[in-house]
Amino acid sequence: MDKTVVVGVDGSPASRAALRWAVEEGERRGCAVEVVHAWHVDHAMVIGPLSASVAAAMDPAVLRDGHQAVLDEVVGEVDTDVEVRPALVEGDARDVLVKASEHAALLVVGSRGAGPVREVLLGSVSSYCVHHAQCPVVVLRQPQEEHAEPKPVVTPGPLL
Repeated sequence: MDKTVVVGVDGSPASRAALRWAVEEGERRGCAVEVVHAWHVDHAMVIGPLSASVAAAMDPAVLRDGHQAVLDEVVGEVDTDVEVRPALVEGDARDVLVKASEHAALLVVGSRGAGPVREVLLGSVSSYCVHHAQCPVVVLRQPQEEHAEPKPVVTPGPLL
């Protein structure tokens, strides 16, 4: 099987930057780019009774269609001569991307910098891939706005 450049996307600005970079790398290497969007239903995050509208929104078919729309939109932004292979895969993004790395020459992911609390609770996909992938990994940070105001640093209390 030909080696590919695999890129994980979730629709975020960081993943779109990763996709652009992966396509450019695929062009340089003359190989296909596999665009992977992983999704899964996390029923453990739901506590208590659900309204009918929330339950309907958690229908796997509805969720899958929503994720397919994100993948289609992101891939639709790509203009290249290399083969682009979209892949919608049900599963945890960390596991899906590490599995995809088994047949890849390179794995490319974006890093949104979700913050320390979310990272502790959910884990960093990019960090997991760096430590477990079967090929080299490139991590691209979320693009910064050109004229963005600096974000204040929030501390837990007075610094003495």
